[in-house]
Amino acid sequence: MNRIEEVIQNHTLHVSSYLSMKVAEFKRTRFYRVLHDDRGDVPGWVLVVLMTTGLVTAIWTIAAPRLSAILKNSLDAMNGIR
Repeated sequence: MNRIEEVIQNHTLHVSSYLSMKVAEFKRTRFYRVLHDDRGDVPGWVLVVLMTTGLVTAIWTIAAPRLSAILKNSLDAMNGIR
């Protein structure tokens, strides 16, 4: 091996070592752990779905009679146009 190839090989080894050290350092960060957390936030999504369902049901229960009256009045008004 000539001198240039040795320098390139040494430099490549040094860069590879440095990058391995930086990757290992990054893997210890909180950001990396959160990014690779496969569990997700299932309980949070279940809570959001249940709360939304409850709100829609409550609002629909309160508003259904009024909405029915509005629809009936509108249809009656449309029948009067003919």
